[in-house]
Amino acid sequence: MAVTTEFKSELLSIIPNLRAFALSLTKTSDKADDLVQETLMKAWNKNHLFQEGTNLKAWTFTIMRNEFYSQMRKRGREVQDSEGILASQLATHPEQQGHMDMNDFRDALEMLPDDQREALMLIGANGFSYEEAAEIIGVAVGTVKSRVSRARTRLMADLDVEGESAYGPDAISTQIVGMS
Repeated sequence: MAVTTEFKSELLSIIPNLRAFALSLTKTSDKADDLVQETLMKAWNKNHLFQEGTNLKAWTFTIMRNEFYSQMRKRGREVQDSEGILASQLATHPEQQGHMDMNDFRDALEMLPDDQREALMLIGANGFSYEEAAEIIGVAVGTVKSRVSRARTRLMADLDVEGESAYGPDAISTQIVGMS
């Protein structure tokens, strides 16, 4: 199936968004550029699988995310540390508290009204703009902003969160793990 002019122009228009997402995943511009290129190549080669009238940005972001995780799995298998030198230098924070916090968050998220949860997931978890989320949901931009604000306020209250210091490891474990 031939690539349409509309597909080409829309794909070109989302390259800056793809690069920003790639930078957030890889943390370096050279790896981000490689990830964007790989994503564009896969989208181009699989253009026949894209359904006209659906969200090309979301489709390509999914391709990028899958490609990134595939690359990470490959890299994870490539590490050589037969003498255990690297392993002896590793230190991590205990995961139990993080798992419990995540479970609490999931429970609180499930307690949100459907419309607030949907808006929050589109904006916060999926990275869509308020305008894109409004288009997806079929409501005004102000409605999406209001729903996200109410959802965040309710989550903070339900989880008893007062600020950024409520996240991450506590001060004691940070000092222990930070020691060499």
